[in-house]
Amino acid sequence: MSAALFGAATPVSKVLLADIQIQVLAGLLYLGAMVGVLPAAVRAKPMRLPWQAGRRTFILLGGAILLGGIAGPLLLLLGLKNASAGSVSLWLNLEFVATVLLGHFVFRDYMTLPGWIAAAGTLVAAVLLVGAEGDPGLRAVMLVAGACLCWGFDNHLTALIDGITPAQATLWKGAAAGVFNLVIGGVLAGGIGSPGRVTSALIVGALAYGLSVTLYINAAQGLGAIRSQMIFSTAPFFGLLLAVGFLGEPFTGLQMLAAVIIIASLVILFREQHHHSHRHVAIAHRHDHAHDDAHHAHAHEAAPRGVTHAHWHEHEAAEHDHGHWPDLHHRHRHHEDGADDK
Repeated sequence: MSAALFGAATPVSKVLLADIQIQVLAGLLYLGAMVGVLPAAVRAKPMRLPWQAGRRTFILLGGAILLGGIAGPLLLLLGLKNASAGSVSLWLNLEFVATVLLGHFVFRDYMTLPGWIAAAGTLVAAVLLVGAEGDPGLRAVMLVAGACLCWGFDNHLTALIDGITPAQATLWKGAAAGVFNLVIGGVLAGGIGSPGRVTSALIVGALAYGLSVTLYINAAQGLGAIRSQMIFSTAPFFGLLLAVGFLGEPFTGLQMLAAVIIIASLVILFREQHHHSHRHVAIAHRHDHAHDDAHHAHAHEAAPRGVTHAHWHEHEAAEHDHGHWPDLHHRHRHHEDGADDK
């Protein structure tokens, strides 16, 4: 659902850019995201201001706002000004490549050989698409690649936030990025556009950024940033289909070849298995969880098995062997990294 909603934003944004300045549109999209998640963020108790959620959460959220909420959307919309919505949609798979590389080398989100094969296939597909746009495509793909690098950092930062709920993280991200972009863009453009276009942008933001990002953060906290990005990398195909079906853009042979390569890469990735003995250090944090796994055995009232809820809880040190994803509890090193599996 997150991928479908976000994928639809690219061709729709292409239409809105005809009447709205780039940074104004980025601001409206994120303010729409804030409005869209406000009810869910308020219902999640306690409702905390970012600086009340702890220093670590504040730093992670601040980085996500600067890179994912301000720099990323601006670079994407600049690229979208210079290339077709269909190609830009497929170039967004570079976000997956950035997430994989950053996860392996920076954030301890372990990747196996199938993961590297899939990342290589995605990169080859993106390179193929550059030729379809000519010189403007080269400039545009560099801008989109910059946006994807920003969102790669954003993906890992938001996956590690455990002091506030995903809806609250999206709320504060939308508020800060939305106000910043809207004020700067409004000053540069001398206005923000007609009421009809502004309303349309806010609706797109509520669905394609608010609801989509909240769903993505939930997935990333449970699967890890890389694996959730595997699924999210289907978003460009939704954008491509809308660009072809509603904007009348052509579906070229290079786009078809790139799509086949990306699909094959995802099939390889989805077959990945990860299972080994590993150790957990003692930790205390807050995040959505259920009492039907090997990590949440603490007891309290009104916690039926299998029901997801969030509260502050502690984990004792433990060692066990089971299949797992690199979620909030499994950011350990591996023997292949030259370290033990703490």
